[in-house]
Amino acid sequence: YQYFYQGRRPARRDGQEATEYVFDVSADRKSSFPVSVLILEEAAGAWERRSGRRLLLNERYAVAKMALSQAFDERTGPPAMREDVLVRPADLDGILESLGLD
Repeated sequence: YQYFYQGRRPARRDGQEATEYVFDVSADRKSSFPVSVLILEEAAGAWERRSGRRLLLNERYAVAKMALSQAFDERTGPPAMREDVLVRPADLDGILESLGLD
């Protein structure tokens, strides 16, 4: 896959507040499609309460990129990549631990 960051914005999914990071993804370099990575505020808030500090914007972006990379590895192909990537509390904890931010 090849991807380009398009931007971030506040979002709501299934009644939950989130920050949506949008990436333009291509599997063949001929066509592309948007993929949204949503970091649920429930996840970020839980981590912030435990750590005693805010999750910085650059750290949130790193989480979004890591979650997108994991989705590339775990999903079966381009059609499955069109679904939103949700970052829940356990996902966020695992990614931040891998980044040395636990």
